[in-house]
Amino acid sequence: MSVVLYGSQSTASLVVHWLLVELGIGHELRQLDFDRREQKSPEYLALNPAGRVPTLVIDGQVLTESAAIAMHLADLYPQAGLAPAPGTPARGDYYRWMCFCVYTLMPHYRAWFYPTEPAGAAHQEAAKAQARAALEAAWQQVADHLEREGGPYMLGGQRTAVDFVLTMLMRWSRNMPKPTDTWPVLRDYARRMKSLPSFAEVYRREGLSDWT
Repeated sequence: MSVVLYGSQSTASLVVHWLLVELGIGHELRQLDFDRREQKSPEYLALNPAGRVPTLVIDGQVLTESAAIAMHLADLYPQAGLAPAPGTPARGDYYRWMCFCVYTLMPHYRAWFYPTEPAGAAHQEAAKAQARAALEAAWQQVADHLEREGGPYMLGGQRTAVDFVLTMLMRWSRNMPKPTDTWPVLRDYARRMKSLPSFAEVYRREGLSDWT
């Protein structure tokens, strides 16, 4: 199987890279230089017209959107147990929390990091304030769920692709006014995920050293 991951350091491609390492999938990593706008090059736009990362190419099939790729990888390797069986109640919870990442957390992070997009330069501070409030409320929901259900993972005792995506999104808050580590239950949750050998390995491969 030929697998190529197009990504960039500290972006959403991290979770795909992490899962490739966790699942032991041999792959080629092609890191794009955002400062040189390689993600907007004609060659890359031919693969991913959105000009964003990640893009994963498996035997010629082009896949985009980090959460979708994460779910697909979990389904390709069912022996790893990173996705509940289709049709089960746990699968419903799995979809719920993956969509929570996509529809709630990711858009608000984008508004925080790129506040001129939704509001224009004149209103970017208001946009950031709104994004911060929405993110903190969302992370409170995650913390409440873990405390109520007892964890140790979002679906209880089974670690799934949702936990990998959520951990990546927790990392994105590390320089915000209220990082996710502020919540003790979230800090402990992230520690469990960061203790995986695959986390240390993907950090090594990408040259990352923060939020360890």
